[in-house]
Amino acid sequence: MSAQAPCQTRWWWIRHAPVPDGGLIYGQRDLDCDCSDVEVFRRLARELPRDAVWYTSNLARTKQTAAAILGADARAAGITAAPLAEFAEQHLGQWQGQRRSTFYAARGVGVRTLWFAPADERPPGGESFADLMARVATAITRLTEEHRGRDIVSVGHGGTIRVAIALALSLEPQTALSFTIDNCSLTRLDHLMPAGLWRVSSVNHRPWSQTQASAAPAHRVVAAGRA
Repeated sequence: MSAQAPCQTRWWWIRHAPVPDGGLIYGQRDLDCDCSDVEVFRRLARELPRDAVWYTSNLARTKQTAAAILGADARAAGITAAPLAEFAEQHLGQWQGQRRSTFYAARGVGVRTLWFAPADERPPGGESFADLMARVATAITRLTEEHRGRDIVSVGHGGTIRVAIALALSLEPQTALSFTIDNCSLTRLDHLMPAGLWRVSSVNHRPWSQTQASAAPAHRVVAAGRA
């Protein structure tokens, strides 16, 4: 049997654009996002490979963000992104629709915890972060094999991208919650064969932040760390 030729499958993960949520927890609520800052998407488009397979979740905010990135790139004519329900954000059950500031204060988010709950806690009517990990990791593993040696661009959610990082680094669910994933940030994870290893090339990279630092007036800061 001949040795398997070396190859790498590169995942380019982008978190969706900011969601005008009225201060309410949204989770899997299907809200629109704000794609008005065209320069953000131009900057992202310049970072991405040409010959890539594109995915989004089944939620509108990822589809709208993908469309904004593709629309900012003249090279991307004819490219479409396939939606996957497996890449949806964590379902926060009855917590969805609650006022975020009140919930955070009651639960000590940002003080005693970095997420809405410990990774193994299921909201009433929802799923835990550990449940999310099982759902998303299965899809990543399948698509990595299906598109071996390709570039895969996936516009997703903060929770989904934390799962991808956890899979690459063999992290426990609770540890994965320590990562900050900003809106419109880029995380790149490379799967190397035949060794079956993951290489972390970048996490929460913000190519548009260079524009913000130099522009006058500056572009507004993109909101971070919400669901």
